[in-house]
Amino acid sequence: MREEITFSRNAEAIMIPSGERVLVPEGAHATITQSLGGAYTLITDRGLMVRISGNDVEAIGKTPQEVPQTAESQEVTAETVEQLVWEQLRTCYDPEIPVNIVDLGLVYLCDVHHTDNGAFDVRIKMTLTAPGCGMGPVLASDVKMKVETLPTVREAEVEVVFDPVWDRSMMSDAAKLQLGIW
Repeated sequence: MREEITFSRNAEAIMIPSGERVLVPEGAHATITQSLGGAYTLITDRGLMVRISGNDVEAIGKTPQEVPQTAESQEVTAETVEQLVWEQLRTCYDPEIPVNIVDLGLVYLCDVHHTDNGAFDVRIKMTLTAPGCGMGPVLASDVKMKVETLPTVREAEVEVVFDPVWDRSMMSDAAKLQLGIW
């Protein structure tokens, strides 16, 4: 997907791969190179690779991603919340790799715990494809934000770990096929 766009207003973005926050000014031109999970990877007219998400996508004429809801009749249990969490995790993408973090094998743990007030807390352990990647805090923040938008989730704790070290063998077969690596 390659689409030329012009920013209709100033928008906060994150530089790839450094993770540094920048402001892309109104009127800037860019090319969308990836659009996955409600986030967009763009190359600006100044040659910067950036990622925008959330309400800032409106600046490029896109609609922010909707929050998934549980069905009215569906009983809310730790199992149903965990299923929704995994669905949300599949909407989180490395901005340079068009495969979600679950299929990349980056999520090591997803624990859902019922709280005293009827809500749920979620604990996630994940890793990165490269330990020095500046996008680690950005991905962790994206995961936290998306999980905390789920109904009945009170809090999500996301920890980035490097043990075990990630390697290609942790990818799903679908991810390997999609990236052409066997």
